[in-house]
Amino acid sequence: MPHYSKEKIYLGTDCGATTAKTGGIFADGRLITRALRQSATLSENGTEAVINGWVQGAEGFLAENGLSWAEVAGVGLAVPGPYRSYGVLAKTPNLPASFDGWDFYNDYRRALESAAGRPIPLITGNDGHFGGVAEAAHIQRERSGSVLMLSPGSGLGCSFVHADGTLFAGDHGASAIVCHSPLPYRLLDLPLFTCGCGRDWGCVEPYTSISGLPQYLEYLLPRYPGHPLATSEESPKVKALSLRGLAQKGDSLALEIFDLQARALGYALATAAMYFDPTHVVIGGGLMDPEATTPEFRERYLSGVRAQAIPYLWGPAEELSIVPSSLGELSQSIGAALVARQQFET
Repeated sequence: MPHYSKEKIYLGTDCGATTAKTGGIFADGRLITRALRQSATLSENGTEAVINGWVQGAEGFLAENGLSWAEVAGVGLAVPGPYRSYGVLAKTPNLPASFDGWDFYNDYRRALESAAGRPIPLITGNDGHFGGVAEAAHIQRERSGSVLMLSPGSGLGCSFVHADGTLFAGDHGASAIVCHSPLPYRLLDLPLFTCGCGRDWGCVEPYTSISGLPQYLEYLLPRYPGHPLATSEESPKVKALSLRGLAQKGDSLALEIFDLQARALGYALATAAMYFDPTHVVIGGGLMDPEATTPEFRERYLSGVRAQAIPYLWGPAEELSIVPSSLGELSQSIGAALVARQQFET
């Protein structure tokens, strides 16, 4: 329901390869709403279309919650890297090649100022990093220890937050990029999947995220000749996006794919645990979102991740908690809003 509040708020914009999401918090850190505000990224239409979508998302979020630009004290923007410099995109795996060199920070800053009628403080950073900030804040309110987050979505978001709540961003804002480390895919009896980043060593990302689902289908569909997707004339992307729904209806092909993704993420988790030695690991993204998946699906997926990771852990398995996201697909937009509050709170 709308809040009709005049207290200060912070917004978070999360730019994914396929969807853009908007979330927000009050000045004390409370969520404005758990309702997910999302729309198509429309990156195929160019950078101006993406910026317009971000602004429309912010304005729609404000309207839906009885808020206005007058209350907005800052905005955080979560965008997948890598970057050429702060707020300037480099070649990124899941956005068009033409976006290489795009100064998205200043474009969005100007668009926000035009929409609000005044300058709006803006901060940007890696989407996976910001998602980890939100999940760690939830865990660390009640429990001590560092937090590693792995969040499958369009790609694989990754983040590490120290026990004191500070984000480990790295010297170039590119830390914890577990998604582009090599995966032992042969142990899964899978072929080499290509990755949008161009590396040829079997990146974790296509084996664990939406980006690799068309390759799973290409490899596994011949084993299911009577499957509706085998004769479907839909595009590979549309077929891939149908798999989550099919899995929750008990479809054997879809379940096999997500079981393999869970095992792949288990290998990645075990590797990352050796890098970072966390106390808590959060598995995030849409597959863990209660609004998008059933409890049975989430438990099956999470059990698969745990079962694959535990034999490969370096430290004692009983000292590592592996838990589902508390925010699901909201984590990156809420994390962006939290970082904006940290930066601009007065």
